[in-house]
Amino acid sequence: MGAANGWEEELALLIAILRKTELEETIKWGIPVFTYNRRNVVGIAGFKSHFTLWFYKGVFLDDKAHVLTNAQEGKTKSLRQWRFNSGTEINESLIIAYINEAIANEKQGKVWKPEAKGKLPIPSQLEDALKNEALKQHFENLPPYKQNEYVEYITGAKQETTKFSRVEKIKPLILQGVGLHDQYKPKK
Repeated sequence: MGAANGWEEELALLIAILRKTELEETIKWGIPVFTYNRRNVVGIAGFKSHFTLWFYKGVFLDDKAHVLTNAQEGKTKSLRQWRFNSGTEINESLIIAYINEAIANEKQGKVWKPEAKGKLPIPSQLEDALKNEALKQHFENLPPYKQNEYVEYITGAKQETTKFSRVEKIKPLILQGVGLHDQYKPKK
């Protein structure tokens, strides 16, 4: 099993619990993921200091036991994580209750809809590059979400040198009129 990091027994116990539900077991991204109608519901993995059960649409769970956390506040929107520090923390009946609620949410067709961001402020490094008229014209012709992909890519860098190198890397893509992530999107 991938991503166990020394938690093999504990993860095997979680898998045994998950197998008691109507979810289907699969491997995605090298880790066990359990699905309903081919939709991701719950996944598990081991990390250095804990192992985790996460709910892909955990934002919809009531979390009456207050066991779920948002792994990256501000970044993670729908995913919720249940962290365990030892096998003694595994409570099968509580886990089953959370899984059944997640399955019910999936059956109801609950879907997280990301909020529209609007146009993000253009970083100075990109502003300087857009002094080139051809580049500016192509950038402005991109839909706002593709412009935002580029802005986030640049502002996501911590160091100035990285920001500048990212601007250089995206110039040819902008001139081609494509978005940063277009190569990963299915062709229509």
